[in-house]
Order: sequence, then C-alpha cells, then structure tokens
Amino acid sequence: MGQTIKILIADDHALLRRGLATLLGFNKGITVVGDAKNGEEAVKAATELKPDVVVMDLSMPVMDGVEATRRIREALPDTHVLILTSYSTSVDVSRAMEAGASGAFVKDAEDERLVDAIKTVAAGGTAFSPEIEAMIRNDPHPPELTERQHKILDAASKGLSSDQIAAHLGISTYAVNQHLDVIRRKLGAQSRTEAVAIAIRKQFLKV
Repeated sequence: MGQTIKILIADDHALLRRGLATLLGFNKGITVVGDAKNGEEAVKAATELKPDVVVMDLSMPVMDGVEATRRIREALPDTHVLILTSYSTSVDVSRAMEAGASGAFVKDAEDERLVDAIKTVAAGGTAFSPEIEAMIRNDPHPPELTERQHKILDAASKGLSSDQIAAHLGISTYAVNQHLDVIRRKLGAQSRTEAVAIAIRKQFLKV
C-alpha cells in the first residue's frame, strides 16, 4: 500500500455514499476511488479498483455486506474491509469478522474516529466503535449451527411439522427430531418454539 489510502464505499443509500466521500475527501492521504450500491457491485468494483479499504454496509440488496466481504477478501487479500452499519447485532458483526472484516463502526460515529479507524484498518489493524464493542461484550455470539440444522430450524419457524420437514429435506422424521434436540441444547431452549424465538431474537434466523 502506498502513502495514499484508496477507499471504496459500498452502501445502498446514495446520500450516505456522497456524504462519506465528501468527509473522506477532506483528509490528506485518503482518496475515494469508487462506490457501490449493493454487495455485488462492491465485489466487482473492488476487483477492478483494488482499494486498500472497502467501507461496507451490512444490509444491502442483491448481496449483503457479509457475503461481499467474504468474496472480496478471498479475491483480494490485501484489501481490508471496515463495516459501517446503522443497526446490527453481535451475530451480524461476528459473521462479518468471520468473513474477513477488520472492524465495525456505527454510521453516526464521530468523523475523526471513523477516519482513524480507516487508517488503522488500512495498516492491517482492527477497529471497533465503542457501541459495537459493548454490544459484542454484552451479547455473545450464539453457538454455531450446521447448515442442516439451520434448514431445519428455518422450516420449524415456518410452522412445518417434523414429518413435513423430513419430507422437504429427504431425511427421516427421527433424524429431524434428533437435530431439533441438538438445536435446543445448543440454544439453551426448552422447546422447539423457544428455540425459534431465541434464533429470531438473536437475528441469525431470518423470518
């Protein structure tokens, strides 16, 4: 990376993209080289522009920020990602970090803090706003579920019975019930309904 930090901004709100570009434009050593309005565009732009840092929103159409982060980091290991979000949970941030993000900040963070975070991430460090640090500390990441368990829990959230889930996934009803038992233990739930409620509250199950 040279002396000038090249930035790509990915957010589905045009006003935020313009505002952030203006803010960063006032800082010597930082240049905004492009922007994107969804995750798919972010991956394409990053591949073409090879920025030092992608400032990435989590919630975007077509492809979300987590998947875009994963693809960018896989294709461009020298490009770092700083998540910038208006609302998220510890699960969202944890998923982004697992995908390769180097930090996360809230969108209403102080300008100087955000600029410092970008510089830290560009240098290979990590940076989190105090609000997100507190959120992670107070709301620990829930236990990991397998892909099959996620599918079963998602089906259960839609009101499907064990027999219906089994038919849908092509497995036995006994296997479905075994998976549900494991899911309940992982989530600390007493019932299928409580497991679904916990998953929705933690926002790693979308309904």
